[in-house]
Formats: sequence, structure tokens, C-alpha cells
Amino acid sequence: MLFFMFSCNLKTKKSKSAQVTEYKDKGDWIQLFNGKDIDDWTCKFAGEPVNENYKNTFRVEDGMLRVVYDEYDKFNNKFGHLFYKTKFSNYKLRVEYRFIGKQVAGGPGWGYRNNGLMLHCQSPGSMELNQDFPVSIEAQLLGGNGKDERPTAGVCTPGTNIVIDGKLITRHCTPSSAKTYHGDQWVTVEIVVHGSKRITHFVEGDKVLTYENPTIGGGSKPKNYPIANGTPLEEGYISIQAESHPTDFRKIELIELKVTETNIKTP
Repeated sequence: MLFFMFSCNLKTKKSKSAQVTEYKDKGDWIQLFNGKDIDDWTCKFAGEPVNENYKNTFRVEDGMLRVVYDEYDKFNNKFGHLFYKTKFSNYKLRVEYRFIGKQVAGGPGWGYRNNGLMLHCQSPGSMELNQDFPVSIEAQLLGGNGKDERPTAGVCTPGTNIVIDGKLITRHCTPSSAKTYHGDQWVTVEIVVHGSKRITHFVEGDKVLTYENPTIGGGSKPKNYPIANGTPLEEGYISIQAESHPTDFRKIELIELKVTETNIKTP
């Protein structure tokens, strides 16, 4: 009798439905940097109006997009960003970069061999005149000093927060598990962005960092920023930085990811 009742329970147990999100390549790679000009990009420097390329910092030379300081006497906190023209939400971003030369005089100590891929940025036109950094998620690009460990492709959060391993992260920067790249070598970084759900960093093909649930928040958010803390960051612009150290980019490309929702049955 007990066996019969157990069998009946097995037969009448209902299956459950679970939803799985899949991300697939959508179309072809988009060359954000075309190797010829930066006509599709807009710059914003602290203390300068939109699209004022302060001291010709961002330029194209020898097929590279370069961040250059040869017209500077001192840095003077002229933090700059160069924004691509289009907003994106779900995508894979691939960048090849290198640090070269010496840091410009007056640059911050942390700015040595430091740049960044700013994701889900606010627009350049919405930044305040003296704002140093756009509200965004930064995939931080770092170079070594020849002796100390300084892993690249960590994450920083200007005006934002993220979640790692289920914990809200409010500190400004979190390092990755990547190696340190000393010297002037080229490094390939890929960032896979799933809207406001998950972002993953890869260096030379190796996964080095994953975090989730990017939201508005954090102490460096401008006082008059119109979006409330806790708002999910679903999309935004992509920018690169000018933080006082010369940097070359020879590739900046992106492929959008198609999002599909699939229902599957589980026992």
C-alpha cells in the first residue's frame, strides 16, 4: 500500500517552468574606431564645453587612436573622456591598448599607466561643466611599473554600485585576477555586457572578473544628477579616458548581443 501511494505521487507531481536568458551574436562587429578619424566620437574635459578637444589630447596617428599630452605643461586636473556616438545595452566590447611614454607633469599618482573603458555612461552633454568622470561603470585599464603587481581590467564605479558574489560593493575600485602587464606591450581586453544583469571582463581570453546588478549610487555621483540611487543601469554610452598617461588604442570594436528568453521545464 505504501508503494502504491508513493507511485501515485510521482505520477501527479507537476513540472515547473524556468526561464533561461540566452545571448547570441547579433549581426557583425562594429568598428567603433575606424582607424582614420574620431568623427563618430564626442569629447568632454573637466572645465571645458562639450566637444572641446583640450590641447589636442585625443587624436589619430599612424592608424591608432591616441591619448597624448605633448601640448601640456601640467595636467591641471583636466580629466577627459571620449564618447562613442551610440548607446548600447547588450554587447561584447573588444579593445587592444598599450601604455607608452611618461605621465604628464602634475598627473595624480594613481593616474600612472591608467585608462578605462567607461560602460553605460551618461551622455557627454549631460555632464556638469567641472565634472571629472561620467556616471558609469569603468573597466579599468592598468599598466605595471616594472616591479609591483598591478592587475589590469578591474572595475571602478563613479556614481554607481555593483554586486559581487551576492554582496553590494560600494568601494570605488575592485581589482581583477588578471596578470600585471609591464612595459609598452599591446593587451587585448574583452568586456561582455548583459544590460543591467551581468558584466564580465576577459584579458587575453581569460575570464578575470564578473559582477552583477549595476545601479546608480555611490559617493561620487553629482549632487544634481537626475536619476535616483538604486536605478538599474540598463544601457549607456561607451567612452575612453584621458587621465594623464599617454595611451594608444589600435582596435575598439563591438558586437551587439541578441537577447532571447526561453522557457524550459524542470522536474
